[in-house]
Amino acid sequence: MKAQDREPAGYQEQETNAQTGGSRASDMSASYAQQGFLSGLPVLDALELQAAREAFGKLEREFGKEYTQYSLHNVHLQYDWVMALAKHPKVLEPVSTILGPDVILLDSRFICKYPVGATSNGQVGNDITTSAKQNSALDNEEGNYGKAHAGQQDKPGLPFVAWHQDMRYWGLAGGPVLSVWLALDDSLEENGALQVIPGSHCSGILPHQPSPHSGNMLSVNQEIPEELVKIDEAVLCPLLAGQMSVHDGLLIHGSDPNTSGRRRCGFVIRFVPTCAYPIQDPDRPRSFNATVLVCGTDKFRNFPNNTQEL
Repeated sequence: MKAQDREPAGYQEQETNAQTGGSRASDMSASYAQQGFLSGLPVLDALELQAAREAFGKLEREFGKEYTQYSLHNVHLQYDWVMALAKHPKVLEPVSTILGPDVILLDSRFICKYPVGATSNGQVGNDITTSAKQNSALDNEEGNYGKAHAGQQDKPGLPFVAWHQDMRYWGLAGGPVLSVWLALDDSLEENGALQVIPGSHCSGILPHQPSPHSGNMLSVNQEIPEELVKIDEAVLCPLLAGQMSVHDGLLIHGSDPNTSGRRRCGFVIRFVPTCAYPIQDPDRPRSFNATVLVCGTDKFRNFPNNTQEL
């Protein structure tokens, strides 16, 4: 099926909102298992969103945009408000529905794509919009129906995220990795929203190679070769500030540069079931020193540094 023929990202979640209990959870799990992602899930109300944006703004002013673009890594251990976002009930509900009742927060990171020419103190145009404007933004977002990843070669040097799979970097086995993108800003086509290849998580780990395009935000500058990516099936996952998407660690995904005048900031949180465990990967050695048990109990104890307090 071509991308333009697909239902908008998040459609399944909107439909299941009309249902309750086990039926809604079952539909959510089934959609995730088939597609490898969910999008448009509501998390933060207006007051929570405002508080989170103000707190992040303080970090921007303290550290500057060059640092806050990608270097705020695992600060959930340092700032209570960040931990509160990671453990928000509306984050953990779908996470535990998909992964099961016993869940570990594995890792977190803020990712910001700043508009070209933004000042170092992070003063960029991205005011919180009203509900009416938010609804209009989604109604008019043509990427809602899935627009193919444009390719960094058309916008050389601007920060982008190449097509990749999260599991390629994690050195884990025994269970899936689930990634959350919690939007602090509207994340739309023009400022580089997440794009995914639905169903690609069923293909296993694919080869990755160094990206030939400048601006790749992935720390090891890798990408899946374009001939292995079904780009014509790509779906854009637009989010309003306060919403989140979730995707499987094997799902192929990426994002284009921010060509707008607005910041795109999101909080990325990785979760695993407690049965998952680290493996030795000489190509990507990892240490997991910021794990937190956020749901249920941990009878496996595969992460020695795991914080047990919920």
